[in-house]
Amino acid sequence: METFALFTLVGFLAQLVDGALGMAYGIVTSTVMLSFGVPPAQTSAAVHAAEVFTTGTSGISHLVHKNIDKQLFLRLVPAGVAGGVLGAFVLTSIDGDTIKPFVVVYLALMAALILTKSFVSVPSRPVPAKYVMPLGLVGGFADASGGGGWGPVVTSSLLGAGGEPRYVIGTVNAAEFFVSLSVSIAFIIALVTGHWEDAGGFETHLSAIAGLVLGGVIAAPLAGYVLKKLDRILIMRAVGSLVAVLAAYQGYRLF
Repeated sequence: METFALFTLVGFLAQLVDGALGMAYGIVTSTVMLSFGVPPAQTSAAVHAAEVFTTGTSGISHLVHKNIDKQLFLRLVPAGVAGGVLGAFVLTSIDGDTIKPFVVVYLALMAALILTKSFVSVPSRPVPAKYVMPLGLVGGFADASGGGGWGPVVTSSLLGAGGEPRYVIGTVNAAEFFVSLSVSIAFIIALVTGHWEDAGGFETHLSAIAGLVLGGVIAAPLAGYVLKKLDRILIMRAVGSLVAVLAAYQGYRLF
């Protein structure tokens, strides 16, 4: 019960941040789960199972408020799905202890990216259409293999290139539903076929998953309100600092 309550709070706060920034739900929840000793593959599977519900709720909200760019959406989804499935396959093919140092480094890089974006404004022109699909492919792979990264990679790149925040955040969040769904299906297939040999004990994390789902779904409809009321720069710095501290803690535990 304590685990459920804790992860409900984590899911709620992470989704509030994600609603304000267009990123960080996966990174924050993954970092917390890894800090509790959950293996990387199981962490990514748990987070993506929760994100199917949170991104679905968020995507509907953005659709209702007309925050989705149809052309951008149609380019991002297939590339993100392909990258996500590939990332899930790679993650379930490698022993958790082997990949954990790389995940820690990845989270540290994501923390640096978020903090940098909070201090440096990068004015530029919108990302050319030919680069959107490769960006979605990289974002999907990073999201599945690192347990989070779709928002930091895709949203940051599109905003940094001069994309309209309203449509970038709305479109990327809506596309993430299909990425999360495909990654979750990939993990299920890997489990059923026996490809995922390190999946033992996954059922022990069901209460954490349920908490992340409940907290995230409650917070998802509040995204618009959070976006209006909270200072985005302060939130980015707070999230970047949190992920950096937790990544450092995980790095310390490796030695």
